[in-house]
Amino acid sequence: MAPVTRGFGGRQHAQQPELPPGQYLVEDFPVLSAGPTPHVPPDRWELTVTSETGEQLRWDWDAFHALPQEDVVVDLHCVTRWSKLGTSWRGVSLDTLLADVETSADHVVAHSYGGYTTNMPLDELLHHKAWVAHTYDDEPLSPEHGGPARLLVPHLYLWKSAKWLTGLTLTPVDEPGFWETAGYHNEGDPWREQRYWGD
Repeated sequence: MAPVTRGFGGRQHAQQPELPPGQYLVEDFPVLSAGPTPHVPPDRWELTVTSETGEQLRWDWDAFHALPQEDVVVDLHCVTRWSKLGTSWRGVSLDTLLADVETSADHVVAHSYGGYTTNMPLDELLHHKAWVAHTYDDEPLSPEHGGPARLLVPHLYLWKSAKWLTGLTLTPVDEPGFWETAGYHNEGDPWREQRYWGD
């Protein structure tokens, strides 16, 4: 039972959440994309993990859903300066997807339906820091937000959480993706304001 206090203890101020530098809160979920929205039916969706040796693991929609599923609540931070707190997702941890992959690679390139790519060090996806998510707020992930499945890397700016995910390629060397080659920061840490090259 919660403790009870008597009397008025002074004016209460709502605790403001801590945000990365330069960010502001939104209640909605803005939709930003680098191109047209692909519409991929779940029965035609496939996820492929390719090692640096060319070995591949593949999951169709049913096989992907047969993997251990996790529910996570995370904050999102977009490079365009909005943040959305306490978002609810369901999906498969990258630790699960990569558990049977033998690799000495240090980097990953995420590939999307529609041709989008983004890159990260492999370590940024492990240790329960990243998921392939198919459900948002207890509903199937809509195409506008990356459905049927997207990468979710909440500790980095949102462009690293590739929508419409179809593949992950493990590489021994870093290979900058779509926005990284256009001048966005290679790492994308919102707490260090790594928005663009030189930040």
